[in-house]
Amino acid sequence: MTAVTAARPAALPGALRLGVARTRYELRSYFRERDAVVFIFAYPVIMLAIFATVFGRDGDQIGEGPDAIGFAQYFLPGMVATGVMLSSFQSLAISIAVERDEGALKRLRATPLPPSAYFLGKVGQVLVGCLLQVALLLAVAALVFDVPMPTTAQAWTTFAWVFGLGAAAGAVCGVAFSSVPRSGRSASAVVTPVVLVLQFISGVFFRFDQLPSWMQSVASLFPLKWMAQGMRSVFLPDEALQIEVSGSWQHGATAAVLLAWLVVGLVVGVRTFRWRRRDDG
Repeated sequence: MTAVTAARPAALPGALRLGVARTRYELRSYFRERDAVVFIFAYPVIMLAIFATVFGRDGDQIGEGPDAIGFAQYFLPGMVATGVMLSSFQSLAISIAVERDEGALKRLRATPLPPSAYFLGKVGQVLVGCLLQVALLLAVAALVFDVPMPTTAQAWTTFAWVFGLGAAAGAVCGVAFSSVPRSGRSASAVVTPVVLVLQFISGVFFRFDQLPSWMQSVASLFPLKWMAQGMRSVFLPDEALQIEVSGSWQHGATAAVLLAWLVVGLVVGVRTFRWRRRDDG
């Protein structure tokens, strides 16, 4: 008598392996949107060129003597921080809202793909996009504007953890904020003003110590101010501490605020994320 064994369905790969595969898919989709990619990659470079040219046209510098800092060098950290925010928070908040509005998330939820793999793919896309964007910005700053790059392992270590925490916090907050726009068409109109306001009050376009005190206090509640300050500690000499409001780089506070926003983004995202449009039940 021959025993008949029922065929078992093949097991799905692990979430990490699926997340890597999803990252590749997200990157292909991301770079196919050439207009959005060009804007996100070019925006910090263009803004750095504008500010370095306008403020430094007469050879002006911040400070005097051998400790003077060129405007291109001073504005570079803020542009690095805003580039990370564009590639993480703004990119995900808009793209996920559009995917939800077009029904892509609803269809994806009906597949065997674990939700964790989808979000890992988004985070992977953000990290790769941020790395490429920052690499381009630093290359332009060094080659075109002669901005000196850090030369110590300590400085690059600081850059790594500020970049990593900033990109992670921006990504999870972008996922959480993607539920705010009522439709994909309104996503840019809802998300972009938030990013612009934060740039103006966080020391990206202006020296942070010259902003009104109330504006400094508001900016201190949000991660962009701390990312910019953390990046200043990497790309500016210690002599620049004299123009910091606190007189310190505040690395501990930077890490604490970015971690807090990472946790807040995760909690809010888990509680509010929707796979369907508002009018789809």
